[in-house]
Amino acid sequence: MPRKPAATARTRHPAAPRAPRQPRTAPSRSPAKPPRVTAKPARGRRVEPQARRQAILDAALAIFAERGFDAARLDDVATRAGVAKGTLYLYFQDKEALFEELIRSAVQPVFEGMSQAARADNVPATETLGAFFTLFEKEVLGTHRRLLLRLIISEGPRFPAIAEFYYREVVSRGLRLLREVAARGAREGDLAVDATARFPQLIVAPLLMSVIWDGLFARLDPLDARGLLRAHLDVLAGRPARSAP
Repeated sequence: MPRKPAATARTRHPAAPRAPRQPRTAPSRSPAKPPRVTAKPARGRRVEPQARRQAILDAALAIFAERGFDAARLDDVATRAGVAKGTLYLYFQDKEALFEELIRSAVQPVFEGMSQAARADNVPATETLGAFFTLFEKEVLGTHRRLLLRLIISEGPRFPAIAEFYYREVVSRGLRLLREVAARGAREGDLAVDATARFPQLIVAPLLMSVIWDGLFARLDPLDARGLLRAHLDVLAGRPARSAP
């Protein structure tokens, strides 16, 4: 039998040359935008600590008025203010410092108003005192400041340091202004006598009485503080009594 031809080897064609590999590149992206930073104004950063500080002072006034100076605790003040006790110490080192700052912050607006009225040119002393009384009625009797004054009256005898601080920061400054106004009124004839220049305590006596009365007897017999102060001004000026409105 004829022999089958041997199988021929499969002829391989040379592989086509590959195109050179291109380096891989990241997919095209738009340039990344920097993160938006909303800068808070400097004023905003200052307001927050000031607001926290005021919240502590408001809470302190409430706690001191409710419990007295001795029984008031900084823990309770911090809780009422909604801050940690450690935060409170960032603003005030102890209870005495907190109480002193409470007095300063409470009386500052009142003294600013008094000073402006006292230094007004060509204004009769009676009008200046009338402005004092209106300011006291609005800023003390009409606000929580009356609680602070009532607290000083009740706690001062037990804590002489508190009384001394209040005298130095409030009473002495107020008497000095009133003495100046009363002396001018006596010279110019606006006030009936010069006794108020020698004893300016006579001017503020009904103001203190109105605070004490409000704390003790307002529930039983409310006092017309505005009418009382108007009548007091008439007495100082030597004017005839006014009829009731």
